Amino acid sequence: MSEFECVMEIPEDARNPVEPFLRMDRMPHIWCPGCGIGTTVNCFVRALLSSKSDLDHVAIVSGIGCTGRVAGYANLDSFHTTHGRAIPFATGLKLANPKLQVVVYSGDGDLFAIGGNHFIHAARRNMDLKVICVNNLTYAMTGGQTAPTTPGQVISATAPYGVFEPAFNLVQLAEAAGAAYVARWTTYHVTQLARSMGEVLNKKGFCFIEVLSPCPTLYQRRNKMGDGLDTMKYYKEASKIRHGAPTGECALTKSGEIVVGKFVDRDRPDYLELMRTQLHESLGERYAEPEAVCGL
Repeated sequence: MSEFECVMEIPEDARNPVEPFLRMDRMPHIWCPGCGIGTTVNCFVRALLSSKSDLDHVAIVSGIGCTGRVAGYANLDSFHTTHGRAIPFATGLKLANPKLQVVVYSGDGDLFAIGGNHFIHAARRNMDLKVICVNNLTYAMTGGQTAPTTPGQVISATAPYGVFEPAFNLVQLAEAAGAAYVARWTTYHVTQLARSMGEVLNKKGFCFIEVLSPCPTLYQRRNKMGDGLDTMKYYKEASKIRHGAPTGECALTKSGEIVVGKFVDRDRPDYLELMRTQLHESLGERYAEPEAVCGL
């Protein structure tokens, strides 16, 4: 061992508790300084710890984009899928092995543009998936184009005079589609976000958490909104916690109030439960549980 290696060696008990959950051989990560995606990953790891999840039965699935890289850094069974198709891949995993805890971790462009149809139908069916959407309000990886979530008046690569299209209100969309759990936080609200992630890991059904995150390289810079720290200050000052607020009142604007909190927490049969009930009624004693058929 070289002198340099001896100096840099870190005692086992002094390491960050997050490290065992990450593929440290892939560090440093690609996210820009001031980006909030890494903060959400830290919250997710702490949620895994608090929920005491069996990591051998946790799978994380992502699509394309900045947030899509989370699956590649997480030291779990992970799947980095094609653009917009994270939810169908996750659905297949869950149906093939119902014992898995399947988490979809992706961005607003991936989940709600090309992947929007998959989102609403998975929520309608109440698939037992935990969907974490890091919403930076733009297509960050491909140059800062207008996304389905970009608020009005914002300058983007494809709207140099300001976005005029109405944006999706993601929490309202998730509730209307049938999600069992709907919440929104920002990367400033680390304690609340980690707690919310822990709740969905212990809840059955389609669960959705929107996490507002800064994109200082493209979104903030292009709109003269400062850097990542300026955005944290904005999140702190503009956010208002309103648990149970009507999601129709939670739309986002360029610089207005941000309503955060847990908006929906309801129980209804999930897809597998509905399927099993139907098959029992139709087949009676001839019905065999999927786990028995698959040998799980």
